[in-house]
Amino acid sequence: MTTQPPLPVAMVLDAAPLGLAGSLERDGAGGGAVYLHGQVVFSWDAGDEAARRWAAVKLAQMKAAPVGEVAAAFEVTPGMVWLWGQLLAAGGIVSLVPEKKGPKKASRLSGDVIARIVELRGTGLSQQAVGDAVGVSEFSVRRALKLAAGQGAEAAQTPTGEPEPAPAPVAAELPVLPAPVARSVERAAAGVPGCAAPVFAPAARIPHAGLFLAFPALERSGLLACARETLGALPNGFYGLDTILIDAVLRALAGQARAEGATRFTPQDLGRILGLDRAPEVKTIRRKIGRLAETGKAAELIAALAAHHLHAAGPGGENLAAVLYVDGHVRAYQGTKKIGKLYSTRLKFPVPATEETWVSDAHGSPVLLVMADPGASLASELRRILPELRTIIGDSRRVLVGFDRGGWSPALFAHMAAQGFDVLTWRKGKTEDIDASLFTEVSHTDGHGETRSWPVADTLVDLPLAGSKTTGEVFQTRQITRTVPTAGGATRQIHILTTDHDLPAGEAVYRMGARWRQDEPHWVL
Repeated sequence: MTTQPPLPVAMVLDAAPLGLAGSLERDGAGGGAVYLHGQVVFSWDAGDEAARRWAAVKLAQMKAAPVGEVAAAFEVTPGMVWLWGQLLAAGGIVSLVPEKKGPKKASRLSGDVIARIVELRGTGLSQQAVGDAVGVSEFSVRRALKLAAGQGAEAAQTPTGEPEPAPAPVAAELPVLPAPVARSVERAAAGVPGCAAPVFAPAARIPHAGLFLAFPALERSGLLACARETLGALPNGFYGLDTILIDAVLRALAGQARAEGATRFTPQDLGRILGLDRAPEVKTIRRKIGRLAETGKAAELIAALAAHHLHAAGPGGENLAAVLYVDGHVRAYQGTKKIGKLYSTRLKFPVPATEETWVSDAHGSPVLLVMADPGASLASELRRILPELRTIIGDSRRVLVGFDRGGWSPALFAHMAAQGFDVLTWRKGKTEDIDASLFTEVSHTDGHGETRSWPVADTLVDLPLAGSKTTGEVFQTRQITRTVPTAGGATRQIHILTTDHDLPAGEAVYRMGARWRQDEPHWVL
């Protein structure tokens, strides 16, 4: 039940089938794209004949479809696909660029020849006689006279004394897909200091070029800086710490987070994104990641990333550490080890799984991820991570922490209040309804400028602590009550608890509802 269903063969309805798992889409203007298992693997623009031929050769070489089907899809003969393959093997992708149509030699109608033709024609000689005298055909004589007449008309239209405009500079054409910069000397060197520096070659078209868009976000995340500070450096070699981490992030963004996912890329193609001649392959990735794991500093790296994130300002300049959300999540386990089962709300039955505690900021962006102890409740996990959160925040400011009913524990609320954390959660269990006369209208304007209003009752309640039947000890907190509709047209009251007595009631309602942002697709990596 946990297996992901296969992707469709074609993502476009009118795509032409190509083998058992592929399809070819044409855009009508000469461009096209090839899909394998529903993912684009090759594409070309109108007029990019070299990329089109290269895609056909690669499809035939990887046996995505029989050569005959590939040739039919690209509207050529199987022999032409074979010829393209020979050209690619002999001279690279540049050899697939079609030759320019027309004369292969330079024209004999130079400026001096045209002037001589005009001069002889002016003596009354026939066009054939002029051609014989100059050494060109009669057709070339007629063409030269037309060129001379056109140049004369242009000269007549140019005002006297004004210099002719300079010809526009011709931009140098970029190679379509250049060969990677040779790095054999660095690879052969014993122990490259640090790692090989990236070197990029100009190109008109690079596979997976969209991954370059991730570099600004990667820099803002602080991953590389925190990793250097926490993990140090890998032993001297061609692939260093930065290369291994960037490669892992880019593969994850491309949908191949596991080390085995490196086999889904051509090493040279991903190497161009990394600025290397080829990307690391599975064996190298496992060895390098294994050495990082041996340091035992994964928790320190996660804490450093969390501190880097919380110490930065939010999109509107707000303090990201002012509001945090904590929640437990079940991750289905697909390995071979025997582990306990947990109920999966997605699959609706217990499965072998691990439980994680997620901490995110007010915008739902990930801050911290902690593996929960087997059988631990959210309340116990909250108590366990509070010291780490205080260390990450770095000072004694009060922080509002939101969570669901899984963290219900009046003793925990009292402990959090004593440690400088304010609680924001739902009240658990049955309680008496609040009198309707205590409800007033409150509102809140969010960061997008949208204002919402709710009728709420803002009261104080006493929560009994453990052993309160004998001691009578209670913990007093603030309760904000709303009335919500239920099935059948009835209504019921729901109660929000918070220990922050200065938080506006409207903002408390908004913050409690915003907790669901944590379930949005921010936690990708």
